[in-house]
Amino acid sequence: MSIRQQNLGSIVKPRFNPLGAQTTTFLYELYSWGSNSSGQLGLGNTTTYSSPKQVGSLTTWLNIASGVSTTLAIKTDGTLWSWGNGGDGKLGLGNTTNYSSPKQVGALTAWSTIYSNGYSSYAIKTDGTMWVWGNNGTGELGLGNTTSYSSPKQLGALTNWSNASPNGFSCLAVKTDGTLWSWGDNSQGQLGLGNITSYSSPKQVGALTDWLKVSAAQSALSILALKTNGTIWSWGYNGNGQLGLGNITNYSSPKQIGALTTWTSVAGFSRALMAIKGGALWGWGRNTTFGVLGLGNLTNYSSPVQVGALTNWLSLTGGHYSATSVKADGTLWVWGRNDNGQLGLNNTINYSSPKQVGSLATWLKVACGYSNTIALG
Repeated sequence: MSIRQQNLGSIVKPRFNPLGAQTTTFLYELYSWGSNSSGQLGLGNTTTYSSPKQVGSLTTWLNIASGVSTTLAIKTDGTLWSWGNGGDGKLGLGNTTNYSSPKQVGALTAWSTIYSNGYSSYAIKTDGTMWVWGNNGTGELGLGNTTSYSSPKQLGALTNWSNASPNGFSCLAVKTDGTLWSWGDNSQGQLGLGNITSYSSPKQVGALTDWLKVSAAQSALSILALKTNGTIWSWGYNGNGQLGLGNITNYSSPKQIGALTTWTSVAGFSRALMAIKGGALWGWGRNTTFGVLGLGNLTNYSSPVQVGALTNWLSLTGGHYSATSVKADGTLWVWGRNDNGQLGLNNTINYSSPKQVGSLATWLKVACGYSNTIALG
């Protein structure tokens, strides 16, 4: 199976529904934990929790995204829901009100994937169109202006968007034809365009057509991208060695990390980057204070270093100096910053090496906000 054929989004695990003897259905429960100052946990309150709490009783959740005090989710019927901080209209509900329980965004049933940087929101529909809303002070919505919107607006007329990674005040996205596009703030060359000019509409990064997935660090100043040939590339801010190139030099165009062609997954953190190859987990960049690289120390690294010796890591998600990963056996592991209980370990202790969340082996996908976590299981 080629890398392009792999599902690098939701980890899909079917569960048998005993109520329908002839039917296998997908049952996804939604859990959240960590900071809840704006109701971003969706539990109907603003209480912080340091262990997973189920959001309602529904089992029809399919995709999730979380940013700074904001949560987005798609159900199996294709409807879009949001809750948490509504500042800048980033919930897409036509207002700037906070909500502590899920609210449906419009009435459409064609939403496929969602992304959030905490200030703006992005979604791709089943028809391949991209829709954006929220803060737009640096043109990060890609609409050719700097006007913020509190309800979804279509980005151009194209129908071939595949995946996106918004963070901070910029966005990068891959189309189904393998081309890479970027827009928004470019103060550190994070758009990969060979300059530090900001743009309010999408610009193609080079002319290559073999990009597969892109991931921006939480600060959006450092970028990590995966190609269809299994190589990984980085660019942008590099003050802590987070580009993995063995130095601390900034780059405004993509640079290959090493020569390996076996990488399968990438994730951006706050001033750190991580990736998976052959089931093994690797990290590099800033590791001081919280140990977000999971290496059992607080040392910075400017080139990839393996996290332990295990080779069963399946997916990876980065938060603000915290990390989560689901293993192939369905268990959930976390490490890094934990001052708001965002690691889900029933405490507020920071950890510099992976710790298992409970004993469940049914976790499917995780999304990290600034200081909260949301998961499907």
